[in-house]
Amino acid sequence: MIPWMVAASLALLTQVVDLNGHAVDPLKAGPGVVANVLVFTTTDCPISNRYAPEITRLADAFRGRGVRFSLVYPVPTDSVALIKQHLSAFAYRLPAVRDTGQELVKLTGVSVTPEVAVLDARGRLVYRGRIDDRWVDFGRDRPAPTTHDLEDALDAVAGGRPVAVTETRAVGCFLSDLLK
Repeated sequence: MIPWMVAASLALLTQVVDLNGHAVDPLKAGPGVVANVLVFTTTDCPISNRYAPEITRLADAFRGRGVRFSLVYPVPTDSVALIKQHLSAFAYRLPAVRDTGQELVKLTGVSVTPEVAVLDARGRLVYRGRIDDRWVDFGRDRPAPTTHDLEDALDAVAGGRPVAVTETRAVGCFLSDLLK
């Protein structure tokens, strides 16, 4: 996605709501925020669920460096009750939004869960893809990752440097299958 398109597209977000049904803008930078991380997930994707501890670790590690994380649930069948149950079961302490119109999906170009989109304080998409390379392919994972793509991208953004690798291929549950 062309960076200026992300900023220009923010006004199109009309169906992104928090768990109380209030419209929210998870891309708004606000004071002290250098980046917003959108973590696309679902309540029943096993790969997404296995990443919960790593997502929490990264959110905690970067909170003091001006990085804000939000969980994005783009599947309409993930009800508020299911999402709350999911947040509790995986000990998430992050803000969560429902993107039932898939506006954030379209805006960022994500295609699977888990997949992340990192937007800088100006609303430019600076990284999209996997959290790390733990998953080689669907059904094939490593005991431990060898690269930490999201962490590297966040280190760069929080340090005021350009992101070296701006896009990677995420492995997970295909949104096109879940959105039917």
